[in-house]
Amino acid sequence: MIRHGVRLILRHAGDIDVVAEAADGRRAVELAAAHRPDVALVDIRMPVCDGLAAIAPLLALDPAPRVVMLTTFGDEDNVLRALREGAAGFLLKDEGPQELIAAVRAAAAGDSVLSPGVTGSVIARMLRGGGDRDGSGPALTDERIARLTAREREVLSMLGEGLSNQDIAGRLGIGIGTVKTHVGAILEKTGSASRVQAALLAHRTGLSS
Repeated sequence: MIRHGVRLILRHAGDIDVVAEAADGRRAVELAAAHRPDVALVDIRMPVCDGLAAIAPLLALDPAPRVVMLTTFGDEDNVLRALREGAAGFLLKDEGPQELIAAVRAAAAGDSVLSPGVTGSVIARMLRGGGDRDGSGPALTDERIARLTAREREVLSMLGEGLSNQDIAGRLGIGIGTVKTHVGAILEKTGSASRVQAALLAHRTGLSS
């Protein structure tokens, strides 16, 4: 029932094609390998292989889809693990249809998505260091900032403000494609697995407040 409802919502968007759906995480990875979707919308709780365990094999595909977690379980541990594994976003099922559509569009465009219901607590916990207790995240140091060009530091600062690629392009007066290039360079040079981790770097190093 949930998958059927999600399919109807996304099809109603007009610019989103649902190419496949799966009942478990293992099948989701198989279908993603066959259909190469731009975005994989994955539930955390699934049989055989849950959504969290499916993130790594999904991201190992070439090209890899952007993985957005859709769940009713908004606890911090699941959110933090999903982000550390490289998920592009985390959306709670109590969000409305338009939020779901917007999340898929944003993920496809290269932006990160965090449900408003969890964003504040997750960022606060990660800034306290609670999100890196297991050492799985990148070491966020000033040395990594030194690798960036002046323009990349500007873009990183705006990532820390939570701006989308479109917002950054408008503020800097450059094209969205150029912003995507800068974001890609920032993630590579800083070792960040996602825009969210890059945003945390901006806060920890004082580029954003």
